[in-house]
This record gives sequence, C-alpha cells and structure tokens, in this order.
Amino acid sequence: MNPVQHDPKINDLNIHVATVNGSGSQTANSVLLRAIFQMGIPVSGKNLFPSNIAGLPTWFTIRVSEAGYVARRVGNDVLVVMNPETAVADVAEMGPGSLIVANETIALGDVPADRIVVKVPMAKLMEPITTDVKLRRLVVNMIYVGVAGQVLGIEEAEIERALQAQLGRKPKALALNMAAVRTGWEFAAANVTTRPAFQVQRRNLTAGKILIDGNAAAGLGAVFAGVTVVSWYPITPSSSLIEATIGYLERFRRDADGRATFGVVQAEDEIAAIGMVLGAGWAGARAMTATSGPGISLMAEFAGYGYYTEIPGVIWDVQRVGPSTGLPTRTAQSDLSFVYGISHGDTAFPVLLPASVKECFEFAGVAFDMAERLQSPLFVLSDLDIGMNNWMSEPFDYPEKAWDRGKVLDDEALAKVAKFERYRDTDGDGIPYRTLPGTKDWKGTYFTRGSGHDEAARYTESPEVYARNMDRLRRKMDTARTLLPQPVLRESEGAEVGIIAYGSSDFAVLEALDQLAAQGVKASYLRVRSLPLSPEVHAFVRRHPRVYVVEQNRDGQLAERVRLETPERAAHIHSVLHYTGLPIDAQSVTHGLLAQERAPVTEGAGR
Repeated sequence: MNPVQHDPKINDLNIHVATVNGSGSQTANSVLLRAIFQMGIPVSGKNLFPSNIAGLPTWFTIRVSEAGYVARRVGNDVLVVMNPETAVADVAEMGPGSLIVANETIALGDVPADRIVVKVPMAKLMEPITTDVKLRRLVVNMIYVGVAGQVLGIEEAEIERALQAQLGRKPKALALNMAAVRTGWEFAAANVTTRPAFQVQRRNLTAGKILIDGNAAAGLGAVFAGVTVVSWYPITPSSSLIEATIGYLERFRRDADGRATFGVVQAEDEIAAIGMVLGAGWAGARAMTATSGPGISLMAEFAGYGYYTEIPGVIWDVQRVGPSTGLPTRTAQSDLSFVYGISHGDTAFPVLLPASVKECFEFAGVAFDMAERLQSPLFVLSDLDIGMNNWMSEPFDYPEKAWDRGKVLDDEALAKVAKFERYRDTDGDGIPYRTLPGTKDWKGTYFTRGSGHDEAARYTESPEVYARNMDRLRRKMDTARTLLPQPVLRESEGAEVGIIAYGSSDFAVLEALDQLAAQGVKASYLRVRSLPLSPEVHAFVRRHPRVYVVEQNRDGQLAERVRLETPERAAHIHSVLHYTGLPIDAQSVTHGLLAQERAPVTEGAGR
C-alpha cells in the first residue's frame, strides 16, 4: 500500500476489470455490478471482448453514478489486473489517486507513487478453497470481488445476495465462490489500511428497477407481441436475441399437452432465414429474424421482394462495426442508410430505432404491428452496446393494446365487398387490403409475384401501371411518417443549438446536455425513433439556427438524411461523429460540439 490519503468521492467511479476471454470473469463482474445495484446505486456495465473464443484480452467496466449517468465514461478510477499481457498498458492509463488491485504475480511496470496499489497473493489464497486446478482458474476471480468489495464499501451481504442470484441453483458452486469472496474480503480487511478516494455508499435510487440486456428485452417483447415463427442464422452480436426468444417461447408458448405453439428454424444462411420470414408472413404468421450487418447484406434481394410484394416481416439488425467482417464485437450505428434503402431499385423500408432496453421490449411489439399495418418488411436497428451490455431500466409495462393486424379481409369482410384487388389503394394512404391463405371466398384469391403487377395482382409490363404502383408505395411510406414512433423532444426555450441523435447515443447526449449547460451552452434535443423521418424532425431543424447530429458512424448517415429532407437548412446541419467501435461517451459529444461552436466548421469537424 502507498499511504496516501484522499478526499472521499462517493458513488461516482468507474471499475475496470482487465482479464482474458474465457477465464470465467463474467460471473464475478456481474456479481459486482448487481451488488452495487442492490445497494440502491445506479450502475451500468460494458463488456469489451475479442471476437475469438478464448485467450485474448477482455475488459469489463462498471460505471457507478449517483447522478444516474449510464453512458460510457472516459477514464477509470479502479483497475483490477488479471491479464499480464495488458497489465503495463492498463496501469499506465490510471490517474492520480486511483486504486489498482492486482494479482501479485503480474508485473505492473513503474507505478507512480500517487496510485494506490493492492497486490493480492491469489494463488496462495486459493489453496485452502479448492485443490481442483480447473476450478481454481475460474473461482479465483471471486477473490478480487471480495477485495474490491471490502475496499470500496460494497456490502458483503449484497455480494452474497448477488451470488445467490447467479448460482442459486448450483449450491456447491455457490459455496465455493462465496468462500473465495470471503477470503478476498478478509485479506483486504487485514492488509489494506488506507481507503481510496472512491467509495460506495447505500442509496435508494434503484428501487423497483431491473437489470437486463437489450437482446433479452427484445426477445421477451417479441413473445408478448405474438411471434410464432423465428428463423435465424447465428452471428455476433444478434445470436443472444434469438437464444433469449427461444427460451421465452419454450417457457410460455407450449400448450397444456406440452406441444410447441411456435416454430424456430436455424436456417442454412441469412438468405434462407429472411425467405422463411416472408413465407410465414405471407401465410399470416408473425415472423422475425435477427442478424447483423453481414447478414443484412445477404438479405437485400429478399427484402426487395418483400417490399414489392408487400409482405410483412420483422428483421432485427443488432449493429456492429463493418464493412466486411470488420470488428464483430464492437458497436456502431453504421447500417442506417443501407437498411433504409436496401435492395436494388427504388425502395424505402420502415426502420425503428430503440434507444434503451425498455424500448427494445416495446418496439418488438410495435415492429410486428407496423410491419402488418404497412405490409412491409420492417427493420429494427439496435446495436451491440444496447444488445449485449447490462442496463438498468424501469420495469416493462404489460402491453394493453390489442395487436394491430392491419388491413386484412376475412371471409365475413369479403362477403361485404363487390370486388377485391390486392394492390388497390382505396382510401389514399397507399396501403391496400390483403387476404390470407385459407380464405374461402374466391374473391380473396390473388397471385403473389415479384415482377410487374397491376392493382389486381395481374402480370403487366405497362410503364404507366409500374409508375402508378411505385407512386403508391412511396405514398405508403409517407403514411408511415405519422404511424411510426414519433421523436422524443427535450426543448430548451430560446436555444440556438439543436441536437439530434438516435439509438444508444441517447445516454451520452443526455449527459452531454448537462456538461454543455455547465459551459454556458443552451441546447434543445430531439431523439429520432424511426425512419422515414417524422415532420417533427423537419420542424426542429427549421427552428434552430445550428443543428448537430450525433451518431456512431463515419459518414454522418442520419445527418445526410436530414439534409436531404430539409435542403434549405443543409448548411446549418453539422455532424458530431464517433466511430472507434467503443460506445460513445458524453465527453466526445461535448467536445465535438464545442469545437464547432467556438471555431469555424470545417470538413470532418467533430469526428
């Protein structure tokens, strides 16, 4: 120990655990996160892991923030060192007064005297706990849980309760891991005589809240929304969305005799997966798939088929860094332009943009309703940060509205009409009526084709009919502007600066608004939740002299879309971009915006 005293800083710290993939640290990190959450303190957890199976460096960061900030924060206050390969670099990033907890066998390099270092003889401490070499490699992580808990003030009872939640069904494993926690706790109590500046103290700020990742929330929402057909091909970071969906379906969607009332197919590739979704959607089922950028690329032709034949289906795109294989385990918002106009020819697709785990749950239901209402494949753009990381949330509300199946004519409805034409717009919203297979009334029959067709679904190559059909499809997307989730507005009266963002950038922007206010910059904020853009977006741009669009891609894809739809304001729309693959942080937003507010805007500024 370095005997340096510091003024206390309560419930405002980053805990950064550096280890290797496949070492079993995930359970230990989850226990730390949950224990702090159970103490009533807002937390978030972010896992930075490699794209191979095991052996490469991985980091898990827990942000503790009494103010409720949950975006990634630059800089760490507590470092746990369990990986010798990255130890020197990890330690070098720690600032004055920080706490470093390290396995004593790991060389840390030259550590400045104003860092607090706790070297823990982990191998020796594990000897009385178990003689099994394999178990020692896994359970040793609980040593640092005990040390960190004791030094930082994380209550031992809450650590035990968090462990119970993780391993309660495995009593032997629970006892073994708890023994390791107590050993680490006792070591710290006996050997650490100086408390670091960063401490955790009980609050009551998380009562009634839950911890969940976005992929699990989306899977649960899909089950509530009535999904019956799921087809998929595994790909990071979307696989756990389907795995969660399967778990919920198995639990809640079997009849009294135990028979499944759903179908899940792992397809041979993403092309087959979306083909199955469209086949099921044509037949009247609520069907979905989930993938990421490379899978979306393969789905392009089938997406165009669904657009032109007007078949509903839901596609979750849990975005990652591209192009090509890119960085499979890093996050981005770089599929927006591609998904919105995917496929050849003139196309435009409804797109939902959830910004939280709660919206992942809610938008799962909205996705099916809108896919059927609009009779179109619909994309939901999440990303790795929302999908695979742990988030604190208000509990999800039980859906109260009935499902919206859209314009479907059954036999009773068909009997009341003199004539049915599949692609005829009868009320001006661009959306025709459809029938489902099994309709008894012969009027309801039609032929589904991806080639030229007229209002009655008859084959034609007439130029006039084609143009008329394409105009109707565009009119349908104009209707979507008011049907899809509307933007969330946080207006600041008299503000000359407007900020637009979407998806997982939201939490960083909310924190940045406070930072900007402290710098004397008043800003309004509009969060986009769907494409095509709502008229509210156009109005927001027109009433703010300067607009900054915050997004996690290189090319400013949403900013480009906003400029296209408000061309007279194009020169006043600027980008604040973040595309390192790490989740966006508030400091990047604040610095990127202020750099342009206080200096002439140049090409590439704010990136």
